[in-house]
Amino acid sequence: MRALISVSDKTGIIEFAEALCDMDVEIISTGGTAIALSDAGIKVTGISEITGFPECLDGRVKTLHPAVHGGILAMRSKKDHMDQLRELHIKPIDLVVINLYPFKKTILRSDTQLEEAIENIDIGGPTMLRSAAKNHKDVIVICEPGDYGKVLEELKEYGKVSYYTKYRLALKVFQHTAAYDAMIAEYLRKEIAAELPDNLTLTFEKIQDLRYGENPHQKAAYYKEIKPSKSDLVNAIQIHGKELSFNNINDTNGALETLKEFTEPAVVAVKHATPCGVGVGYDVYDAYLKAYKADPISIFGGILAANREIDERTANVIKDIFIEVIIAPSFTDEALAILKEKKNLRLFMHPHISDKAETGAIDIKKVSGGLLIQDSDQSIYKEEDMTVVTSRIPTEREMQDMDFALKVVKHIKSNGIVIAKDGRTLGVGPGQVNRIWAVENAIRQATDETRGAVLASDAFFPFDDCVAAAAQAGISAIIQPGGSVNDDASINKANEMGIAMVFTGMRHFKH
Repeated sequence: MRALISVSDKTGIIEFAEALCDMDVEIISTGGTAIALSDAGIKVTGISEITGFPECLDGRVKTLHPAVHGGILAMRSKKDHMDQLRELHIKPIDLVVINLYPFKKTILRSDTQLEEAIENIDIGGPTMLRSAAKNHKDVIVICEPGDYGKVLEELKEYGKVSYYTKYRLALKVFQHTAAYDAMIAEYLRKEIAAELPDNLTLTFEKIQDLRYGENPHQKAAYYKEIKPSKSDLVNAIQIHGKELSFNNINDTNGALETLKEFTEPAVVAVKHATPCGVGVGYDVYDAYLKAYKADPISIFGGILAANREIDERTANVIKDIFIEVIIAPSFTDEALAILKEKKNLRLFMHPHISDKAETGAIDIKKVSGGLLIQDSDQSIYKEEDMTVVTSRIPTEREMQDMDFALKVVKHIKSNGIVIAKDGRTLGVGPGQVNRIWAVENAIRQATDETRGAVLASDAFFPFDDCVAAAAQAGISAIIQPGGSVNDDASINKANEMGIAMVFTGMRHFKH
């Protein structure tokens, strides 16, 4: 039996090679791996002895040779294959152990230049892995150190590796090389901010298996991008509580995305992926009280996200209700002592919680048989496009509240309406099939606090009924994108009712 070993990650390779030698396996190796094995006292046949050709071009060309790939790809059950090997003086290679140049590790460094990244693109490694995986019936292939033990166990017990194991190892190789190539392609695309390609291949790494998905009968797992933004949820650090569930992750992500809209102290409460209470204040305590007061019923069993450190005073009021997750940049020691009394409460620290998403971020939605890809919605409005369309001009306080409400409604499922006042949401009307229902639901939730409040809509009003309902509730100002053929009807109704109305020219559908 002959084994070809060439690894970048040398974890466990000495012990593995020693065990192979004990079973009289001939070791073929290249470059740094050959040196490491030889230094450990392991007999190694250099790759140049196999190919009859020296390694060249600074090691770029070592294994790209028929003496290597012929030995790997020859089908042992085909007489003509084996006859050709003998004629060409090529010996079969039965075990291929390869892991690839550390491209991922290279690009994750902040100081990596394009030239260095390209030098860490492996060529020979993926080729050998794919050759061995293709011929997995006859060749054992290993691309991860974690599989050394399983292969040794079967070799020692049976003198061979089962077809089932070889098949699984081959599958892992194709998954590994596909992810490797996708990572390279995505890195190069981002380097020049290229358009979305005709053929899109994405790669993600599994963080953990989840107990189940949205419902107990659904299997689920949590994956992350190779190079996520610092502010992304995957970079949060859990400091207390049990594991996040599928729904916890989805809801917490929604809370984070809403929170990023604010620079002042803010707290976002989310339930079922929808902001149910948002508050901004002079400190985190004030912001939390506003978020809680916005909807003290829905916040029960929800998610809390804050962009300031959670202090003792804030922790003392949070502990009085049932919360699933709290995520914040930090917690004081006193706050942690209070909150950790709840053993199931999940606490996450995220120092970069308020950072904006990186330019070029994309939003992905899965549809049956395909994907929808778009740029992430990172805008609210453009100042130059803001227009007061009514005779009454909003007050400074109304403009501040409309800005606040618009930041929240952007994250509400369409048709979406948010009513707000004094830096606090009063009513949220999400995900309705027509806009008037969304307005009515938001007004109903806001109860008797709507007088003098403002209303934000994620898209234009198709009729003036929404303005009429807002006026009846005492709403004093409305902000919406405009753009309906019936804009004049809404503007006229607002003028009739003494409501100030602002058009932004920017829609925020969220489906």
